[in-house]
Amino acid sequence: MTRNPDLLQWHPSSWQSKQAQQQATYPDQAALEQVVAELSRLPPLVVSWEIEALKEQIASAQRGERFLLQGGDCAETFEDCESDKIAKKLKILLQMSLVLVYGLKKPVIRVGRMAGQYAKPRSADTETRDGVTLPSYRGANVNRPGFTAAERVPDPQLLLRGYERSALTLNFVRSLIDGGFADLHHPEYWDLDFVRHSPLKETYEKVVQSISESLDFFEATSGQPIHESTTTRFYTSHEALHLMLEQAQTRFIPRSQRWYNLSTHMPWIGMRTAALDGAHVEFFRGISNPMGIKVGPSMSAEWVQGLIAALNPNNEPGRIVLIHRMGAKDIDKRLPPLIQAVRATGSPVLWICDPMHGNTETATSGLKTRRFENILSETEAAFRIHRELGSWLGGVHFELTGEDVTECTGGARGLTDADLARAYKSQVDPRLNYEQALELAMRIAGLHAKKGAQKSAVINI
Repeated sequence: MTRNPDLLQWHPSSWQSKQAQQQATYPDQAALEQVVAELSRLPPLVVSWEIEALKEQIASAQRGERFLLQGGDCAETFEDCESDKIAKKLKILLQMSLVLVYGLKKPVIRVGRMAGQYAKPRSADTETRDGVTLPSYRGANVNRPGFTAAERVPDPQLLLRGYERSALTLNFVRSLIDGGFADLHHPEYWDLDFVRHSPLKETYEKVVQSISESLDFFEATSGQPIHESTTTRFYTSHEALHLMLEQAQTRFIPRSQRWYNLSTHMPWIGMRTAALDGAHVEFFRGISNPMGIKVGPSMSAEWVQGLIAALNPNNEPGRIVLIHRMGAKDIDKRLPPLIQAVRATGSPVLWICDPMHGNTETATSGLKTRRFENILSETEAAFRIHRELGSWLGGVHFELTGEDVTECTGGARGLTDADLARAYKSQVDPRLNYEQALELAMRIAGLHAKKGAQKSAVINI
């Protein structure tokens, strides 16, 4: 790859000369700087060769050879750092990837929204309740959700706690995988207890049985094990929102002569922070990680082209993942011009669909929710639009949990607005529960199978 001459002037802190959106205001700057200095000395959460391996797999997905599955919590909490919750989240991602491998007939890249998704953008800096106005809750890394003045003050010590929770989560996930948790020979071990009572139970069990029989047949005839069936790679991702935190974990690797953000494998940049002359784009342009860019209906073709030019000037394969989130009502109008505009740049990208964020609404109870039929509708439309334009969809990005929550309506059990209060646990956005997530994977696999041998792509869950 030809190095960009502009990067000779880049440094992890060069973003500080730009306008930074969605940043918390810390009353004690000295305490913040002390914490950032400490984070800069602590070991990184991931390493550069893992990042390069993911970039190679994404490049393969850009060519239609793999599928990317990305998913996890809207916003993690420190309380979620429990073995059972982490294992359930990993289980549902493995179950979904199993279904997708079976239906799409291609390897699946697994990317979790976990081990660092502790900061969230907000539509307003403050929140008012009963005449009292306080700073908005910006995620566990920044302040606390309770509605008191003390709890809403940004606390730099939370950055250290978030680092520790990220490390603990990632360590446990790696231990599970290294211990054979993801062995395709035993997918029945991934079953969540309540799958036994799901209307999807029989369909899922048929998939499990078919894959097990195929593995047994291949290994019996070849006399050797299938290596990729006993182990799997699992990658992490989060929105790189809190720039002081991201700066602290960004390191220069002499071996490759590149900078890497070692807090995660694949950071992404959100719509609220994607200004071409903004601080986040300045930070992202200097790191060598593969990166996601959220693309919404308010973004113009010129804006998206400008982001690609700024973040991938050398057209490096495997670097750019465009995550479109249009909403079921707008996707037919808004997505086609963007696909055509990106094609005109000649830059390799991986297109994936986020059918969650454009379909958020408020139920009669006042709770935020998302309707399964709208999520499915946008997903189906995305596959269709890419196919009609000679493009291919490289994945789907879902907010989900392995728990039996009631935050999104619809799905196999037909949850209604009246069911939301039963197990609504999210502090920010509504997530698919285990059953809704598995149903979507089955619908996508079935949809893709119906299209025969068309070049499709990856599922980013």
